[in-house]
Amino acid sequence: MKPLFEQDLKVVNVGLQGFATNIAAAGGQVTHLSWSPPAGADAALGWMLAGMTGEPRIEEANRAAYERYLGAQPRLVDFVLARDAIPALAERRILHSGPPIAWRDMCGPQQGAICGAILYEGWAGSLEAAEKLAASGAVALAPCHAHGAVGPMAGIISPSMPVWVVENTAAGNRAFCNVNEGLGKVLRFGANAPEVLERLRWLGTEFFATMQAAVRGLADADLKPLMAQALHMGDELHNRNAAASGLMFKRLALALLGSKLDGGAIGRALAFVAGNDHFFLNLSMAACKSMMDAAHGVPGSSLVTVMARNGVNFGIRLSGTGDRWFQAPANPVDGLYFPGYTIEDAAADLGDSAITETSGLGGFAMAASPAIVQFVGGTPADATANSRRMLSITLGSNPAFTLPALNFGGTPAGIDARLVVDSGILPIINTGIAHKKAGVGQIGAGITSAPMACFNLALAALGDALAGRGR
Repeated sequence: MKPLFEQDLKVVNVGLQGFATNIAAAGGQVTHLSWSPPAGADAALGWMLAGMTGEPRIEEANRAAYERYLGAQPRLVDFVLARDAIPALAERRILHSGPPIAWRDMCGPQQGAICGAILYEGWAGSLEAAEKLAASGAVALAPCHAHGAVGPMAGIISPSMPVWVVENTAAGNRAFCNVNEGLGKVLRFGANAPEVLERLRWLGTEFFATMQAAVRGLADADLKPLMAQALHMGDELHNRNAAASGLMFKRLALALLGSKLDGGAIGRALAFVAGNDHFFLNLSMAACKSMMDAAHGVPGSSLVTVMARNGVNFGIRLSGTGDRWFQAPANPVDGLYFPGYTIEDAAADLGDSAITETSGLGGFAMAASPAIVQFVGGTPADATANSRRMLSITLGSNPAFTLPALNFGGTPAGIDARLVVDSGILPIINTGIAHKKAGVGQIGAGITSAPMACFNLALAALGDALAGRGR
């Protein structure tokens, strides 16, 4: 041993950073490998994970699910009232973002938005009456994801609201999303003042009629090529949609040129679209939902098909475990806050918009959008590093969505719950930050991640299903 210690030390340190720091301070050369036991050091889950690694049934199921995702072709086919697209909304029901949650447990923005929807529908005449109606259970509440839909932030969809209808033409499944209201005092952040309801009524009447004609007259309604082009123009299709919104604006304007609609109505509708750089977000979400739903329901698959948040809990679903939710408390968002606000003012992570990350966009595609860091924090190098890191937890990359900064490699796509639990690397999400009080609105934007507990629970349930056990 003595000759060994007479030589210059060259050490590979695995695990705790402190050992590497001490070796370097003593003059040694050290390479540090960040490592922690998989499955949070849960021995039973770790053994289960070991048995699931390379398991032929899972591998075959994941290939099938991933091919369905890659083969999906989202197309904007219609713009209709929600009650005409979603059968469950034929009744007095409101859809919300995230996993299931009772009224009493909801965060402020979601409760405020539900009350606004009740007033919009005319089911109550005052805010106080709307609150009592919601608390009484007389209005059914359900997750958007339970009905093929998605909604940003509070995610509210009520029967009289218009929704985009996106169809995956490769398989025929459809997805729905509401209209992006723009910034400021808006329903999705829990605002329910008269001006908010007035805007919603315009969106559900004049704007609806105009946009329905535009959608039905589109010369090119395919969304996948538009989204791919937007990635090359600096969008990541979650928090930055400026390019995609502009491209969609051109299509809609051309469709309206030959219409016989009132010129004033056309002008107001197009002005609304042109003034909202986040207009395409809701279409992006519906497109991603249609792609992930195509991959859902493959027995034995560990592919994540839903990530969603309700401002209290974060929930995921796997392709191979049906419609079961696996939940944990939602994380706070680390980001840039508007002047006068801090993390103490913020609601926990909120909204269905993480369907973009689930589909390989948003935080997974940040390498395409270095400018996004001015909104969510970090540096352009961080944005690229985020995309690279997500390759460690995905089944592959999507050749339809390429990233110039990664030598036109595809976006990381197909989150594998096994890889998340094994590596300890969590899916990254870039997102807006809502104030915890209803109606205050957006107070910043930043980066967050899914809680590891969701993936541990999902993997345990998948293992039980494969072993023929119930849990």
